[in-house]
Amino acid sequence: MHPHADWIVPDWPAPTRVRALITSRNGGVSRAPFDSMNLGARVGDDARHVQENRARLRALLPAEPHWLRQVHGARVTEARQAAAEEEADACVARTPGEVCVVLVADCLPVLLCDRAGSVVAAAHAGWRGLSHGVLESTVAAMDPAGTDLLAWLGPAIGPDAFEVGRDVLDAFTAVDAGAAACFRSRPPRPDGAPKWFADLYALARRRLAAAGVHAVFGGGLCTSSDARRFFSHRRDRRTGRQAALVWLEA
Repeated sequence: MHPHADWIVPDWPAPTRVRALITSRNGGVSRAPFDSMNLGARVGDDARHVQENRARLRALLPAEPHWLRQVHGARVTEARQAAAEEEADACVARTPGEVCVVLVADCLPVLLCDRAGSVVAAAHAGWRGLSHGVLESTVAAMDPAGTDLLAWLGPAIGPDAFEVGRDVLDAFTAVDAGAAACFRSRPPRPDGAPKWFADLYALARRRLAAAGVHAVFGGGLCTSSDARRFFSHRRDRRTGRQAALVWLEA
């Protein structure tokens, strides 16, 4: 089996033994509104369809991915074959064949590796996870200095679609005044409440830089504006999840 034509293989200068893949909404068997390659087991899709979709993905991988129970937090876990699903929003692997995975449908998937090809990680970084420090926690679990790491930013809701309120702005600027540059004001709604457009890619780059990671690639693919290719919770509410995966080859 080969990946679907519109799945993504990251273009980044990772070592050759680092492998990564991002699925799209296409290539599976789920029916609307989860059509068709939904990989999320907790979104209301038929469990048989999710199982078949995961089997199709598994055929391309060295092992079953280390699926997580994502909660928009900052906990990081280690990928281990046959381990039960853990409550975490990032996963690190140092053993070849262990597959890290996060599921997304607007939140930002961030894949990381070191330049030596000895460790990889995947992080689920929506605005809550970013503000709670999920990227800093992931970097610390891989390499506390962060200076030897590469990062790749996957598809997420883009800066022209991610409208937020003051709570999101305050969550970032309360600890980093410079983060205000990642928000663009928009005219108030009829109720008068101020609104902003938030740039998740820029916020992630700031957080990564603060953790010592300056070699950052990817970004720019908007899930909300591409209904043919990507699931988007903000756009559709009831929808599926695509996966971002990274692992080491032996």
